[in-house]
Amino acid sequence: MSDDQALKPIEFRGSSKKDLLAFPRPAIEECGHQLFLVQKGDEPDDWKAMASVGHGCFEIRVREEGDAFRVIYVAKFADAVYVLHCFQKKTRKTSQHDLELAKVRYQDLLRELRP
Repeated sequence: MSDDQALKPIEFRGSSKKDLLAFPRPAIEECGHQLFLVQKGDEPDDWKAMASVGHGCFEIRVREEGDAFRVIYVAKFADAVYVLHCFQKKTRKTSQHDLELAKVRYQDLLRELRP
């Protein structure tokens, strides 16, 4: 990122900000740092593509004290980084509920951004 390039703003969708702020403090701070990397146009330290949610969606993966925390976002649009869903992962496989919630928020976002 060049010095004159502004950070992309972050827009939280639905309850994602409230959900993120319910994480333990170290997980909040790490997720915040990872989102800052995305704002700058860099990749997070640990991520994976979430094609099942939508084209251009990714998941930030954070581990804190043996717990797993996830932030699903999309950054392909010029105006903002959109955080679709934040949750604590309880099992190895992401729950269908979490995937569906992120997918619905992504579809709602696409409808809003269409001219």
